[in-house]
Amino acid sequence: MLDKLTALSQKLGAGMGLLIRNLVWLLTDQILQIGLSLFVGVWVARYLGPTQFGLLNYALALVSLFASATAIGLGTLVVRDIARDPECKEEALGTAFALQLAGGIVTLLLAVTATALLNPDDSLTLTLVGIVAAGTMFQSFETINFWFQSQVQSKYTAVAKNSVSLLIAGIRIALIEVRAPLIAFAWTSLAEVALGGLAIALVYQSKGNDFKLWRVSWQRGKQLLQESWPLVLSSLAVFIYSKIDLIMLGSLDKTELGYYAVAVKLSEVSDFLPLIVASSIFPQLAQLRQKNYPEYLKKFQIYADAMLFLWLGVAVPICLLAPFIVQTLYGEQYAASGGMLSIYVWTQFGSNFGIARNTYFALEGQLRYNLYLTVAGAIFNIVLNALLIPQYGALGAIAATLITYFYVTILVNFYIKELKPFANIIMGSLNLYKAASRLLGAIG
Repeated sequence: MLDKLTALSQKLGAGMGLLIRNLVWLLTDQILQIGLSLFVGVWVARYLGPTQFGLLNYALALVSLFASATAIGLGTLVVRDIARDPECKEEALGTAFALQLAGGIVTLLLAVTATALLNPDDSLTLTLVGIVAAGTMFQSFETINFWFQSQVQSKYTAVAKNSVSLLIAGIRIALIEVRAPLIAFAWTSLAEVALGGLAIALVYQSKGNDFKLWRVSWQRGKQLLQESWPLVLSSLAVFIYSKIDLIMLGSLDKTELGYYAVAVKLSEVSDFLPLIVASSIFPQLAQLRQKNYPEYLKKFQIYADAMLFLWLGVAVPICLLAPFIVQTLYGEQYAASGGMLSIYVWTQFGSNFGIARNTYFALEGQLRYNLYLTVAGAIFNIVLNALLIPQYGALGAIAATLITYFYVTILVNFYIKELKPFANIIMGSLNLYKAASRLLGAIG
């Protein structure tokens, strides 16, 4: 009996070690990607200037809109199916690849058509969108990543992707040195996706897998589509919720979009922090939810307090130092971004409390509200942007984002019965003295 318990303990220990190593690889991947994006992105922005940088961001945002609409949302489903039944691997991967490739083709067609309609006399914008959109077809190779996720081996795809990202970063720097035109940077976006797909494919084969064994099942495809449509709708709503302002502003003024894009990028640089906090505390909260509900509520209050101070810890210094940060990183030509950043950074409360509320939804079995509120937020945000951007430009977009986040993330909790417990948690955190005391007590 003792031998069996020892063996089980070793097995669980090995499994936990594998999980932790996998999380470390994922975190390292995120940090490297963010670091490269910020470092090289600043360099590219300084080289292109506000107008061309705004045009590039407009193309990227427009393609992302259609990519979010045609993204099949298969990751979680395929990983689940392979984990449950390893024998379905070839069929699940082959079918997911075919669906994602089809989604990429549809994205290309829709993005180019929309650009031709919105910008009928702008051949440069049409070319940029066409190049960037072509890259979405290569994202079908992300299917391979589903396999590595199901085996808790994300380090292999992380190494492959980061190698490509470093290569592309070097190419972008070289393009700046040779004074390359704007269109060259669109080609690097396509190359990054294509080479990333190739790298993952090579890793997959090097591990003894064979693409020839993949097969497409229309029955499985139909099943995946039936299950994934809420994820697709949610993905589209999330994009509209957070990024439609880039498209609407860019349609009116590409230079203004260049300033605005800088403010948005700098504000979002720490977005991964609340996600890390959420993933770290979720298991403990889930256990407490089952064993001791009053204690669970106390711990959740402390979690919300942490999210509040994490937001303030980022927002306050960035707000105060915004002009200095922008001028140091992007130069005098982006001075207008400083004022935008000092205001826009306060919208990040929507991210912190939004993630906290999604945790609450998951623990309380109320995930349906996430979809409802995201769709409502997307519609509300479109209306506000349509009203404010034509008159106030980038400041109107910032105001629309602030109002939308406050309404959908904070205010709505107070008049939906099932969400009132979370509203009480928010009120508890807004008492900064008590919130700080709880947080310090938990740390101590």
